Amino acid sequence: MMLTLPPDYRPSDAEEFMNPIQVEYFRQKLLRWRAELLREADGTLASLSQGGILEADITDRASVETDRALELRTRDRARKLISKIDQALTRIDNGVYGYCEETDEPIGLKRLEARPIATMSIEAQERHERMERVHRDD
Repeated sequence: MMLTLPPDYRPSDAEEFMNPIQVEYFRQKLLRWRAELLREADGTLASLSQGGILEADITDRASVETDRALELRTRDRARKLISKIDQALTRIDNGVYGYCEETDEPIGLKRLEARPIATMSIEAQERHERMERVHRDD
């Protein structure tokens, strides 16, 4: 079911959490983010496929290679982010988007606005990170 959102719509705590309009707002936000990442990836592919490094100077060549390596790392991070966006879209389709995967409590609109791929509430995320630190120190 596709809803048409008002152009200035922003989710509000005054509304029922994850009502159809809020769900559609986040679906569109995720789809725009995904499309932007894919456009950037296409640009990277185009620039990388323009051929080898033609710099004669070894310092210039090293600089170009460093830039390419950084760009590839950035694209790899974007690839992983696209996967997380796809998972969030699946959660929307399954009707569980916006709820903590540990506690089933609402994640919160402010957190979802800042990080629409969030899967845990702030409290659950903090507990998870504390446990990671404890076990990493062992």
